[in-house]
Amino acid sequence: MTATDVTDLTPDDSAEQGDPPTAPEFPPPPIEEQERMVEALLFASAQPLAVRELAARMPAGSDPAEALTGLRRRYESRGVRLERIGDGYAFRTAPDMSFLMQTETVEQRRLSRAAIETLAIIAYHQPVTRAEIEEVRGVAVSRGTLDQLIEMEWVRVGRRRMTPGRPATFVVTETFLDHFGLESARDLPGLSELRAAGLLESRPPADGISVPLAPQPDEDEDFSGPADDLFEDE
Repeated sequence: MTATDVTDLTPDDSAEQGDPPTAPEFPPPPIEEQERMVEALLFASAQPLAVRELAARMPAGSDPAEALTGLRRRYESRGVRLERIGDGYAFRTAPDMSFLMQTETVEQRRLSRAAIETLAIIAYHQPVTRAEIEEVRGVAVSRGTLDQLIEMEWVRVGRRRMTPGRPATFVVTETFLDHFGLESARDLPGLSELRAAGLLESRPPADGISVPLAPQPDEDEDFSGPADDLFEDE
């Protein structure tokens, strides 16, 4: 370079020559590869994964929502299906293949009527306080019954009401939704469906109760010990 060439350089030109090279931008993986990533993450997880959790583990620029849509289409006719459970997604056995799992499931005990009614009230009226559960059932709710439902991870404590005493509320969990194959509590069966299945008597509901439940006056006396009546031996 001659002296004339040096003097012709402007300050901006010199600065540009001294700037470090811009880091290259890497495009996100192809959508087919993203689907494989989501598939691997869901199979390896013991719990449903939300879109935000998938995005946090995938390369920058990935679109896990689009990958989930593609996976759901791909698994529609397979032995397992991609299901939405609450805010997350997980692989579950196709409904028509559930009979193959029956030999692996052993049910030794069942919920008592008191626990079923308490669980149903929470599911249909959540978030609901203990006092509201007692008002619907017409009897006191055993503290042990709620404790056991919480231990089963079917019910959890929700936000406190902004009312005097700030009572705690109760709501169903994603474990409850997953157990019954529901996407959300809005998918719970309606009154007519419950009657058609023979789970409710064909009689008009009591005032203010959307799901008629038969109270058991002597079944739920409040006590401080564990709820021995939560389960009944078959």
